[in-house]
Amino acid sequence: MSKTVIQFVVLFIVLTLLQVVCNKIILFGVATPIIFIYLLLRLPVNLSKMWMFSIAFFTGLVIDIFGNTPGMNSLSCTIASALRAPVYNLFVSHDGDDASALPSIATLGMGNYLKYMATMVIIYCALLFFVQAFTLNDLVLTIERTCFSSLLSIFLILGIDSLVSTTREKRL
Repeated sequence: MSKTVIQFVVLFIVLTLLQVVCNKIILFGVATPIIFIYLLLRLPVNLSKMWMFSIAFFTGLVIDIFGNTPGMNSLSCTIASALRAPVYNLFVSHDGDDASALPSIATLGMGNYLKYMATMVIIYCALLFFVQAFTLNDLVLTIERTCFSSLLSIFLILGIDSLVSTTREKRL
């Protein structure tokens, strides 16, 4: 196995264990840190759609199993992974040599990475919390959960990315 695959497996295990702990944390009754999606954000840009959907579904399924949420994370991860390429293309200009890049602050720069990551986190949180609510009766609470969980997750993911990213990554 290549070094990158091993790094992603270790990252998957660590983020899954951290997410199991984070699922028990609810700040002010509305904000839940969602950090495991960093793995999906970090996957190579040129990864095939089949692999992207498979990894996203499996990651969501593992979180569903540990969090006792029947399919909610799997659905949200799979839909978010379908939107990953268009969101990435929206914020990042394309050169011929960025196909194998791993999205991070080091490769995209702070501005582009923050826009890409924040958009994906908001999409994921909106999908997850609207699927969990499955009604519009408590629309204000669902929007509050989406906004505050997204904000908390964005800050945590920025911290994780600064720890995981290396200076050897190629700048786009």
